[in-house]
Amino acid sequence: MADYSVNYEEISEWLKLYKSAEDEKQKKHLQNIIALAAMPLVKKIARGLARRNTDPVEDIMQVGSVGLVKAIQLYNPKVSENFKTYATYLITGEIRHYLRDKVSMIKAPREIYELAYRVNKLMQKLKDEQGNEPSEIVLAEELGTSVGKIKEVIDVERRKQTISLDQVISTGVDESLSLFDKIADDNHYNLESFQEDKILINDAIKKLDVKLQEVIVLNYFEDMSQTQIALKLGISQMQVSRRLKKALSMLLNILSEKERK
Repeated sequence: MADYSVNYEEISEWLKLYKSAEDEKQKKHLQNIIALAAMPLVKKIARGLARRNTDPVEDIMQVGSVGLVKAIQLYNPKVSENFKTYATYLITGEIRHYLRDKVSMIKAPREIYELAYRVNKLMQKLKDEQGNEPSEIVLAEELGTSVGKIKEVIDVERRKQTISLDQVISTGVDESLSLFDKIADDNHYNLESFQEDKILINDAIKKLDVKLQEVIVLNYFEDMSQTQIALKLGISQMQVSRRLKKALSMLLNILSEKERK
């Protein structure tokens, strides 16, 4: 689904609080709330990069979530005014590095690599002649092989496509930075830490009023837009928006209160 369920204006306000917070525990809670609010973006990117279901989407989402947290921690509004664009680069980069590393550990059969050369050569030839990429069925017929083999070749080839760390990205100002300049040391935040944060958030959600739990789950965990939620619950989109905003504020309070105990 599209990421229209993400309220970037609201996230922008949370980011301002996050950047100005001096207490590290408070920053941690704000980080978790922002990550929850932006999770639909991670889901959208993860599903777009999943390779024909050979990589579990849930695993890719977990990796993408680490990229999201990096984006929250490193985001500088003076460098880039668009958090969505900034987060998209880091989330995508994190996932692509994961897929690249995974490919390096998995060796495809020799026949697939040999067939890949023929497939790529034929694809370029037909594309030059016809102006568009040939279908898997056409490739299979031309090469006298099965569609399944063609799909396997394409899957392996697509996995090799990774983002270049030297790729220049727009910063919204007069200067440009490479993706390498944007990515922090992987050791500062890992998957285990993110899992612990998820547990804290899930526990906090259970303490919300049932109506608030409902909109949080539908919006952030079941990928429903505010309009879809409104139709499902028989309320207005404005009411959904208010409940979501109230729920996020209460979650922050619950997390902060738990830390003080």
